[in-house]
Amino acid sequence: MEEKLEAAFRALGVTVTRAHPYNPEEKHGFISSQREGLNVFRSIPKNAAVVCAEAVWQYSYFLTGGLRFHEGPILCVGNWSAQWPGLVGLLNLTASLTKMNKAYSTLWSVDFTDDFFKTKLAEFIQTGAVRHDLSHVHPVDFSKANDSLLRRANEVVQDIVAKKMIIGIFDEGCMGMYNAIIEDELLNAIHIFKERLSQSALLAEMALVRDDEAAGVKRWLDDKGVRFDFGPNPKTDLTLDQVLSQCKMYIAAMRIAHRFGCDAIGIQYQQGLKDMCPASDLAEALLNNSERPPVFSYDHTEELFPGLPLPHFNEVDEGAAVDCAITNKLWRHLAIDPATTLHDVRYGAEAALILPEQARRFGPTPFVWLLEISGAAPASHFRGGYAGSVCQRQPPVFFPMGGAAFKGIGRVGEIVWSRVYIAEGRLHADIGTGTVVEVSPEEEERRWRDSNPQWPQVNVVLHGCTRDAFMARHKANHIQIVYGEKDLMYIKARTLELLGILVHHCGSHL
Repeated sequence: MEEKLEAAFRALGVTVTRAHPYNPEEKHGFISSQREGLNVFRSIPKNAAVVCAEAVWQYSYFLTGGLRFHEGPILCVGNWSAQWPGLVGLLNLTASLTKMNKAYSTLWSVDFTDDFFKTKLAEFIQTGAVRHDLSHVHPVDFSKANDSLLRRANEVVQDIVAKKMIIGIFDEGCMGMYNAIIEDELLNAIHIFKERLSQSALLAEMALVRDDEAAGVKRWLDDKGVRFDFGPNPKTDLTLDQVLSQCKMYIAAMRIAHRFGCDAIGIQYQQGLKDMCPASDLAEALLNNSERPPVFSYDHTEELFPGLPLPHFNEVDEGAAVDCAITNKLWRHLAIDPATTLHDVRYGAEAALILPEQARRFGPTPFVWLLEISGAAPASHFRGGYAGSVCQRQPPVFFPMGGAAFKGIGRVGEIVWSRVYIAEGRLHADIGTGTVVEVSPEEEERRWRDSNPQWPQVNVVLHGCTRDAFMARHKANHIQIVYGEKDLMYIKARTLELLGILVHHCGSHL
């Protein structure tokens, strides 16, 4: 990516100077800590144009400290590749800068030779900024909504205002996601409060779960037809002990959430827990599903959250926390399956559609996004549900202690997508609609092969929102989805709006 980006600048008569050297001992040229990032910016002239090149996932706060006080133009550029989540990293960095109220420009490209990229890069060189077409962003037109549905939004908001909501945070600031931390003043204003929990407390609670209780969760999954790809080497293979540990985490998380009266919880995992126990992903996915193994109090006199999800927001992303907690309450009020999850915006490309009705609706090869997350995605979102899922070992490079995630293909259907984020010191929400589509088996395999084949795959066409329009606007590495017909977008938008969130419709009005 670096070579291609330098060539693109050179073709426009500009020489790029690398701000930090390649590290021969570490054998990489990345900025690998906050201190290193701050030191790097000490050597950069205050008014110089700075390019932040994103080809992998990155911890945004390694850069945000230096960028906060930088006075020159800032350009964030991402490579368009499914292999490493540079696209995800780009969206996280730009969302973090948005939260900081720091001006920036952003660009993306497959190979940095296309006309869109070259034209926009020339614009940045000449003016110090890149302007994108955001005409797909509108105020929500509630005149198109069903009045009786909108009244249901009032009922839900009245309930939230009366009872308040609590999101359980198992440690904060995961994966360097500055954009994913929402300050208490902003949360409390919409009647949501944080219960600050410790991941060490989760480990302690797991130790109290009996072996037979964990075995019961595993048996339940077996009875539902979930397949497990077990192997003999715990360093590279999934083992039964890893899965049973994940079952204990599922039970422990439920009990803690019940004890503290949480409406949703988020486990950080990637910092700390990854070196202590198997992945949280299997537990997260179970928590987010309406149909799941029953969990009881210690004395087995009370089933916890019977017949309901306990919404889990992956990587303690508090924007997703607000979204999933409210969505869960709203969809339950409407007697609709409330299973919801976030995903990484991992990749996208044109793809041929299998179902004729979808091909007629969107054209033969529309732009299809690949949404993918290591955990949290509920089995009800997959084709075939639990029986259509397989559990494989998480990649050792990310998950040294192993553990499984539910791997499946997103089932065809209509969705409402959204993102709650901070801009200009207040809470905003972008919302739109989409369709989960079916692509060819060959395309499914290619997407898994090029990204992470152990993780669930959801292929989505966003309504009225092109690739470049979405990238220019979206303020997060994550996107929240829930299944539901298109008119439900309006009731969700009204609910968020009544709570005091500024809502924007991105895409086509129905």
